[in-house]
Amino acid sequence: MKLRTLVSFNAFAVGISIGCVNLYFQHNWYFFLVSMGISTLVSYLVFYYLIEKYVYSKIKIIYKMIHSLKLGKDLKDALGEYVSPDPINDVEQEVKDWARDKKLEIDDLKKQEKFRREFLSNISHEFKTPLFAIQGYVDALQDGGLEDPEMAPKFLEKVSRNVERLSFLIKDLNEISKLESGEIPINYQKFELTALIKEVMEALELKAKKYKINLVFKDKYDMPTWVEADREKIRQVLINLIDNSFKYGKENGRTSITIFQLHDQYLVEITDDGIGIEEKYLPRLFERFFRTDTSRSRQIGGSGLGLAIVKHIVEAHDQTINVRSTEGLGSTFGFTLKRCKDPRINLPLINANPILKT
Repeated sequence: MKLRTLVSFNAFAVGISIGCVNLYFQHNWYFFLVSMGISTLVSYLVFYYLIEKYVYSKIKIIYKMIHSLKLGKDLKDALGEYVSPDPINDVEQEVKDWARDKKLEIDDLKKQEKFRREFLSNISHEFKTPLFAIQGYVDALQDGGLEDPEMAPKFLEKVSRNVERLSFLIKDLNEISKLESGEIPINYQKFELTALIKEVMEALELKAKKYKINLVFKDKYDMPTWVEADREKIRQVLINLIDNSFKYGKENGRTSITIFQLHDQYLVEITDDGIGIEEKYLPRLFERFFRTDTSRSRQIGGSGLGLAIVKHIVEAHDQTINVRSTEGLGSTFGFTLKRCKDPRINLPLINANPILKT
């Protein structure tokens, strides 16, 4: 309600009241109308002055402050000062919106603080474990282990493995930092997805045998699957996801790769029949250093950043990644890629027979 309307209603109510009192004592409608008109006019002027000076002006200041805070400095400078035609009503909604936004900001800051604490705790643990191991083996070698022809090579080998683990950790941290800051550009190019998957499968053939996993390209693709993306980064996504399926798969298990054609995308899914993941852990699975089974993860090794890197690469392509899993049955990781509208898409592959098993 606008100020003048509010004051008018109040002044008219006072005028009616005084007019009715006058009519009660004078019993004259003329004096009733005169007294009502004069009292209404006087009340309007008095009420308008008092409310404008002591209430309305303060509300306008509060409204302008909240509105400016919501807009931010850049928008405020661009739009200039703004005064609502009805700040009495608008200020309530502005305050509610502002309070809701601030609550969301505070909740977000709390989540970020919790994530920061967990990240620092995890990264310190990740560095501490190999460093302490290296220190222990070096001390043992200094205390006479070098003179033992049997123990010295074993200790040196373990030192080498822990140094390698530190190297991988630093490399992955550096890569994920550059991905988040946008320092690593996405070099888009058109390439055949099926051929890339075959290359990755051939590269991981020995590793699949080591883990006793059957690596299967589930379907035949007689037609090429052209996509537009960064070929080397998508190679890394495939390697990380397939390698993850090896680590958490079961002996004599199976990892299958499937491509599904969507409207303007391809969906690539990597499915294993391993230990699976509890549903409560799925929302946090792509966080840095997050591990569902700490003891098993430490034995398996790795930096704990593989899935986080995968997520950043896929999202840098403006695509999506998802996971579904059932504990004890296995997991499926899927990500999308933009289909390439290329005339070569109608040409059949010369050698379309996929690698069935390793």
